[in-house]
Amino acid sequence: MPDPERPEPAGYDPVGPRPKEAVSPTGQGGPMDLALDEAESVRGIEKTAGPGASGPKERARSLWSDAWHQLRRNPVFVLSSLLILFLVVIAIWPQLIASGDPLQCDLSKSQQGSAPGHPFGYDTQGCDVYTRTVYGARASITVGVCATLGAALLGSALGGLAGFFGGWGDSLLSRVADIFFGIPVVLGGLVFLSVVTSTTVWPVVGFIVLLGWPQVARIARGSVITAKQNDYVQAARALGAGNARMLLRHVAPNAVAPVIVVATIALGTYIALEATLSFLGVGLRPPTVSWGIDISNAASQIRNAPHMLLWPAGALSITVLAFIMLGDAVRDALDPKLR
Repeated sequence: MPDPERPEPAGYDPVGPRPKEAVSPTGQGGPMDLALDEAESVRGIEKTAGPGASGPKERARSLWSDAWHQLRRNPVFVLSSLLILFLVVIAIWPQLIASGDPLQCDLSKSQQGSAPGHPFGYDTQGCDVYTRTVYGARASITVGVCATLGAALLGSALGGLAGFFGGWGDSLLSRVADIFFGIPVVLGGLVFLSVVTSTTVWPVVGFIVLLGWPQVARIARGSVITAKQNDYVQAARALGAGNARMLLRHVAPNAVAPVIVVATIALGTYIALEATLSFLGVGLRPPTVSWGIDISNAASQIRNAPHMLLWPAGALSITVLAFIMLGDAVRDALDPKLR
């Protein structure tokens, strides 16, 4: 019996040592035992979960890794990517599959059909249609890629800044974009390019960028406005992050997906626009080799020599379709609502 007036030494336990197998009155382990058991079970899961395990330790994929995971299993994406890769290769090195000169013509063979070594026949000037079709990919793809990059960069910069800062700059950009939306593309090309005497691709690229950036700017503006309202952006602002850091590190990476989708689909549209302007005589001009120029020259001879129109028009259609299919696949992968 302990003396109430005598203090017990430190660490004294009047109940005495408890055995490890002691249980609570309810038949279950005490709170400390349950906590230890839970900790041991969690550690066991962490130890057994390997790199390929599908347990609680599996890391969730990000938007980009998840999109790439889905794209690799999409046959439309694989087919369009292989076709675009082939077109890009022959645009850079057309000598790989065409050994002739697209500007070397023989009038004595005008409008003749296919012959050994010339499977697509000859055009009105006696030029090899196969060689001109292969070399025509260079101008069309160059215009499409350069115009898409220019419109995407300009539109993303202007639209992103307007959506992030708002105010009078946002209102001004919206009104300027509305003005450009009201300009008919083909009519604008006829007016703008008719006064240009250059035979290079750059006037056509500049015109497409001039009329193409408002669409990208509107998409980028809306995407930035949505992204900057998220909690992580507000948290970064509360922690003292500057506007440049928030825009580049937090807003832009989460707002760029719609811009990529629009730009990918627009690339095929820009290639078709270049061919249309060249067909009308205000786009690319000879001696530049272009599908639009060849289609324009063959339009009047479609009854006498349909092969002159069939091959360049088919190459143009396949190229535009490939880029549109690629854009649709990227859109389906990056848009969670479509999964």
